[in-house]
Amino acid sequence: MKNKKFVLEWIKRAKSNLERAKAGQVSKDILFEDLCFDCQQSVEKALKALLMSQDVDFPLTHSIGRLLELVESIGIEIPETVLQAAELTEYAVSARYLGELEELRQQEYEEALEKAIKTFEWVKKIIKNEVPD
Repeated sequence: MKNKKFVLEWIKRAKSNLERAKAGQVSKDILFEDLCFDCQQSVEKALKALLMSQDVDFPLTHSIGRLLELVESIGIEIPETVLQAAELTEYAVSARYLGELEELRQQEYEEALEKAIKTFEWVKKIIKNEVPD
């Protein structure tokens, strides 16, 4: 692995987004849209860490589906639970702009969080020999 420093930074940032998402709606002023955005960001950054750990260049994209395609292209088998994380891409941009996304409910947040947790753990398992906890 050529870029261990950057892999560690991507994982650190993915974990930060995941931890914010896990904290949940600790105030009535926190929107589920913002928590789902953190879920999406965690997955995106974790997948970029994985690709970087395999010395694979990736485009500047927020598309989780595109990142998953790159992971598959290098022969890494992706479980169905992780493939489902591609659905989080909609939160990458639409959660930032008024009127782009309907108000989200707790159930949608919980589903997004589950996908983010599973993806983050899957990525960490793959790169565990290259990246310390």
